[in-house]
Amino acid sequence: MWSEILEYLKDASLVAKIQNCFGVKIHYSETLKEHYKENLCPEIHGTNCRNIKRNVNSYQLKFGEAKENGYITTEKRSICGVKTNICTSEKYEPSIALNWNYTITNYFWYYLFFFGTELGDEIFYSTFIPFWFWNIDGAVGRRVVLVWAIIMTTGQILKDVICWARPACPPAVRLQIKWSEEYGMPSTHAMIGISIPFSVVLFTINRYLYPVSIGWTIATLWCTLVCMSRLYLGMHTVLDILAGLMLAVALMIPLVPLVDYTDYYILSNIWALAILIVTSIAVIVYYPCSKKWTPTRGDTTMVVSVTTGVHLGAWLNYNTGAMIAPTKSPPYDIIWPTYPMFGCMILRTILGFSGILVTRAVCKSFCYKIMCAILRINSEDLMKSQNYSEDNNKVLVDLVHKYVTCFMIGVNTVYLLPNVFSIIGIERPTFYTEI
Repeated sequence: MWSEILEYLKDASLVAKIQNCFGVKIHYSETLKEHYKENLCPEIHGTNCRNIKRNVNSYQLKFGEAKENGYITTEKRSICGVKTNICTSEKYEPSIALNWNYTITNYFWYYLFFFGTELGDEIFYSTFIPFWFWNIDGAVGRRVVLVWAIIMTTGQILKDVICWARPACPPAVRLQIKWSEEYGMPSTHAMIGISIPFSVVLFTINRYLYPVSIGWTIATLWCTLVCMSRLYLGMHTVLDILAGLMLAVALMIPLVPLVDYTDYYILSNIWALAILIVTSIAVIVYYPCSKKWTPTRGDTTMVVSVTTGVHLGAWLNYNTGAMIAPTKSPPYDIIWPTYPMFGCMILRTILGFSGILVTRAVCKSFCYKIMCAILRINSEDLMKSQNYSEDNNKVLVDLVHKYVTCFMIGVNTVYLLPNVFSIIGIERPTFYTEI
């Protein structure tokens, strides 16, 4: 019975039904369906090249309808001398998945779920984390970031150990191509979709006076939106989502109290910080190798490095005497911003993100030049290269650049930029009391 339930939850047809319910009309061509069933490449098995060209032409005609009907385009490949999105036998399913085989009939769900999936993407992390430290609460921020890093890293490693493919297309369609090269089990979007909002509530519930029911409601809606967005976009099966949620909950039960307890030790003890730094490097060095190259190792590098940088920045604040104990014990009243406070918040945000962009550009250029000088290769050519699967130098330099860049972004977010804010008089008054 359990095996039948698991197979049902893992079935891509269930994903297709969910997509259809939310206004994604799926219409694969019969020719492509037939090729998919055979899982054979047309040029290998002697399919008439004219038929292929005819399919290509029909899809090129549909390209003009892309904007109106919500089709997406992908990198073109060549078969029988014709440029097309039809695959080679090795990568047939992904190319079908990324073809023009759906129509959006309800744009409300389309834009809502695309927004929802961004709540678990790099753009969200790179804006949410700095904004939280500069404008809300550093003590909660450190704890949430550490929980996020541990859960995210666990999920990413499991993806490359389990190696389960994303939903088959057909019968589903893939509306997002960004993470198509990654494996699907478990869904790290689901893991982060539950861990970030609920850890925020858990770490603020005894720290601030506010209606807790509102916090739980927002966290639940946040999690639901992220999880449903992954099904809508065809990036995960229902089983991927449920596994991610259950794994995240299982990890959060011991993690939340443990992180809350150890935060002060990391803040005040050099050895605790050293263990965190060494662990973050070891995770990248001994990251498990999957059957094919995926971007998960690079993503994990960014997660662990920014977390380490944040805690080093906090350690510097504490050990240079900048941080002082608060005069009042929690729970605190929420301080709603006045117009001057709101103006300072805008200035901090603009100046802070400008500093992060500069940090990113400088660190990337510096790392590529230094590493390429050591390896005796051309830095500009390597920076432009996207050949991760065959070029070990590209993988190595990219990992080093991501670690150093995100590490420095973490340090600057918590240490350097708040000091700049203090010098020019736009600092948040309670920032250095959040121990």
